Amino acid sequence: MKIAAVRVTPIAIKDPPLLNAAGVHEPFGLRSIIEVQGANGLVGLGETYGDAPVLGLLTQVQDSLVGLSAFDVNGLLARIKAAAPGVATGHVEMELAPGSLGSNLVNSAFSAFEVAFLDLQARTIGIPLVDLLGGAVRNKVAYSAYLFYKWDAAVDAEYATDPYGEAVNPQQIVKQARQMIDQYGFESIKLKAGVFDPEEEADAVLALKAAFPSHQLRIDPNSNWTLPTSLKVAKKLDGCLEYYEDPTPTLEGMAALHRQTGLPLATNMVITNWAELRRSVELGAVQILLSDHHFWGGLRATQALAKTCEAFGLGLSMHSNSHLGISLMAMTHLAASVQHLSYACDTHYPWQQDEVLVGGKVPITGGCVHLTDKPGLGVELDHEKLAELHQAFLQCRIRTRNDVAQMQRFRPDWRQVKPRF
Repeated sequence: MKIAAVRVTPIAIKDPPLLNAAGVHEPFGLRSIIEVQGANGLVGLGETYGDAPVLGLLTQVQDSLVGLSAFDVNGLLARIKAAAPGVATGHVEMELAPGSLGSNLVNSAFSAFEVAFLDLQARTIGIPLVDLLGGAVRNKVAYSAYLFYKWDAAVDAEYATDPYGEAVNPQQIVKQARQMIDQYGFESIKLKAGVFDPEEEADAVLALKAAFPSHQLRIDPNSNWTLPTSLKVAKKLDGCLEYYEDPTPTLEGMAALHRQTGLPLATNMVITNWAELRRSVELGAVQILLSDHHFWGGLRATQALAKTCEAFGLGLSMHSNSHLGISLMAMTHLAASVQHLSYACDTHYPWQQDEVLVGGKVPITGGCVHLTDKPGLGVELDHEKLAELHQAFLQCRIRTRNDVAQMQRFRPDWRQVKPRF
């Protein structure tokens, strides 16, 4: 079945002033929505980064896919590789969004189109996408409450009002967690750290432990702590953490931390490709890999990654960046197909107010996204909403994510320092 048309639509979604190791989120996050239409009239959907380097390759490739079989993903990859050398690369702040780095353009573009190809395949056959991935080993996928230090939206008129308000101390972090857990039923909690004094952030984890003693807890400073600081916090949080995510930079630093603490260390930063995974195994640096089909090269590549982790005795979960429901459902179908899924997955989805799907946001109940028997990803595109968010993209000032520059709008003396503490 041939592809009749391909459409790539960049959009801008409202994002709150979430704080992280690099700075603060800009008021808009950029995404690209992919539509791959078959000769049968059915349309497969994909979603990925909307930063200029990724968007440039997506738009350069799209016309070359017309006439290709919707089942020819090898042909898809060949066309992307052929186009990639002519596309200028760019840099995204630190490694917080590794998939949108210029060095990972091919994987980022391929993964977006691969999801749309597989969605179209599954819709054509009339089966859920998970069945193309080998079938579901679970009918629901658990996600984690993803907490952030944040400013109130009133900090700048560009930010849209959000339901969470300010969170700059342990009490406000606990309040944020309670809001998310009450609404979505999450059974695990992750705190994005690397923002304030590490002792204060450790106090926030201890406050979460007191408020939610049965929940699994994680902390992620995005490699913004030195090894001595990471060791100090590990001692303070002894017995509190499900795993310790990216506390300190480099594979060598993580290996030293694991040797001295025995704590299970997780990453989406020091392992972003196969060479880094091999090196990590040699060093014993990381025990849990946070996969992400957006930058690991798609759904099937991530399945291979899961088998590799299983072979080497590594745990597996999923990383997240700001995203909408197409990505959430792709993550869910993938996670439902992976036997070796060790932990609840990350998702920014509760932070996003916008959506491009008919019926609005995908429900999260009991901390889980549930599969249905609908064909493909099981969701449909709302073209009116897509057009609205595309107009927001055309009007917004952002073309490549830069949390450092956004922080400098509020604090002109802010500089990117890694590790900061």
